[in-house]
Amino acid sequence: MKLLGLLLALFVSLSAQDKVLYVYNWSEYMPDTIIKKFTKETGIKVKYSTYDSNEAMYAKIKTAGGSSYDVIVPSTYFVNKMGREGLLLKLDKTKLPNYKNLDTRLLNKPFDPTNDYSIPYLWGTTGISYNAGKLGNGAVKSWADLWNKKYKNNELLNDDMREVFGMALKVLGYSANSTNPKEIEAAYRKLKELMPNVKMFYSESQKQVYLNEEVALGMNFNGEGFMANEENEDIKYIYPKEGALVWIDSLVVPKGAKNIDNAHKFINFLLKPEISKIISQEIGYASPNKETLKLLDAKSRNNRIIYPKDEDLKNSELQIDVGKSLKVYEKYWEMLKATH
Repeated sequence: MKLLGLLLALFVSLSAQDKVLYVYNWSEYMPDTIIKKFTKETGIKVKYSTYDSNEAMYAKIKTAGGSSYDVIVPSTYFVNKMGREGLLLKLDKTKLPNYKNLDTRLLNKPFDPTNDYSIPYLWGTTGISYNAGKLGNGAVKSWADLWNKKYKNNELLNDDMREVFGMALKVLGYSANSTNPKEIEAAYRKLKELMPNVKMFYSESQKQVYLNEEVALGMNFNGEGFMANEENEDIKYIYPKEGALVWIDSLVVPKGAKNIDNAHKFINFLLKPEISKIISQEIGYASPNKETLKLLDAKSRNNRIIYPKDEDLKNSELQIDVGKSLKVYEKYWEMLKATH
């Protein structure tokens, strides 16, 4: 009888483990309602934690291994980097029937040519937000405007090495994906000139920094710009004339994940058009789901902060892996942060 009780307890324990999913995602990047809907539909309890940069996520996965999480959400070139380093599990698309809903224009990108390891979650841009109530309408039009000395100690920059250097490279007329050490060094020197204007490097809840008027302008993700503009229309989001930085955030399963079937169920759930619609409308990033676009109201579909026009993306670049040159970026990033 005692043995039967122990076996029953073990069965219950294993069953409980089967009904859990560990998700590691960007801050403010998934509405709570989505998690609740998934749990209600599947019975799978989601253990959800967040990070504020690709580098922080990568360091944790690299150090602790992938067994701590079942789904993570790296950006663009980090998919390539992590896949190349054997940190990602090949996805089973037979378990993702909603894959057919994805816009083919956002598939088969250089960082994962056949989408073996990644499924687009959201895509967006990094541009500039500024407080028109304080600075005036049209006061800011380019990345170069951030270097104006009148904005001393009044700016925010993403706490993201590639994006900050990408901005400086664009100002200098180079590619945001440069692998030329001299160009990267030139970007570092240009950024050193900007440091008196920079009040903070911050990626977590940028909208609040603008709403609290802690800064008047800066670089940020378009979704944060959207949410800030929803609460205060004076906070404008613009696409710099040198070109915005474009990225795709993808759903991946780390190698070593313990709940692989649940991970596929979760990814497939997020690919439902009605679910993707809620995510896009609430947090202000563009859905890669072509069926979702049919469900959006005109206000959301025509909001250029979320869904830019072709002219908005003139001169823009999609981030790609820079290979061994990443170490050059890291060296100058550390030097830059040390001066701030």
